[in-house]
Amino acid sequence: MRIGVMIGAERGDAARKASRLIDDIKWAESAGLDTAWIPQVPSDFDALTAAAIMGANTDRIELGTAVVPLQAQHPIALARQALSVQGAARGRLALGVGPSHHWIIRDMLGLPYDKPAGYTRDCLDVLNAALRGPGPVDVENDTFTVHNPFDLGPVEPVPVLLAALGPVMLRIAGEQADGTVLWMADERAVGDHVVPRIGKAAQEAGRPAPRVVAGIPVCLCAPSEVDAARERANRILGEAEISPNYQRLLENGDARDVGDLCAAGDEDMIAERFRRFRDAGATDLSVRLLPIGADRDALIASKRRTREMIAALATEFR
Repeated sequence: MRIGVMIGAERGDAARKASRLIDDIKWAESAGLDTAWIPQVPSDFDALTAAAIMGANTDRIELGTAVVPLQAQHPIALARQALSVQGAARGRLALGVGPSHHWIIRDMLGLPYDKPAGYTRDCLDVLNAALRGPGPVDVENDTFTVHNPFDLGPVEPVPVLLAALGPVMLRIAGEQADGTVLWMADERAVGDHVVPRIGKAAQEAGRPAPRVVAGIPVCLCAPSEVDAARERANRILGEAEISPNYQRLLENGDARDVGDLCAAGDEDMIAERFRRFRDAGATDLSVRLLPIGADRDALIASKRRTREMIAALATEFR
């Protein structure tokens, strides 16, 4: 199981954000982490632009988006952007995409969210054809009629990972993508719900075994501080209460909120939680660092300790 870290979720103006992205990705690469996962926060920095910045400042680490909403741009435009970033990153991009949530697509962007699974399937038809370029993209389905010349080709194949939470989306991920990027999926949800469904769909489609990237908050702390860490996770990361997609996913596991999903405690407690995800079938972990503390200095120290522990575990789980 490969260990990666989320980079870019913290807000900030563009100039400070870019320098912070560079500092964080240089640390992740020097620490030996396998991957960096870049969230697409609706009101913040563009994830693919961030991946290009990170790619220009690193040599080895894989860079993944987690995830780009498919409805926000035409799949030809998305393919063009992804192939451009793949070139800048010298073949290290993993393109995470997904249909997002009603409160982003409908309420924020004013776009339809009536048939997200059908739209996703149709969008992937176009996106995958373009990513295989160069050559004309000719796709006609229920959503798109595309006859587009396309001169770009990948310096390396671009793996596409689909945010897939329910049975239909997991089937689409297995049939048309290289894996899935998860959030709000605990060990039981991964092992009993995600892995069997996406694996069966991939096998029936004649595709390789899919990647399963499980995203979890992590906080290195004393056992007596675990409840405080979980409370902080619920306060700053809680989304399930407004996202029916996450609520349905939680029903397939034991976690009831993001606090339950949080791997908190000492080194042994966190390593054991990682092992449970590995044994459930996760091929990757995407760690959201969750520092705790009463003031800024304490939060910085907490983040530093957690980062050092994650770097040590990356070697153990490789």
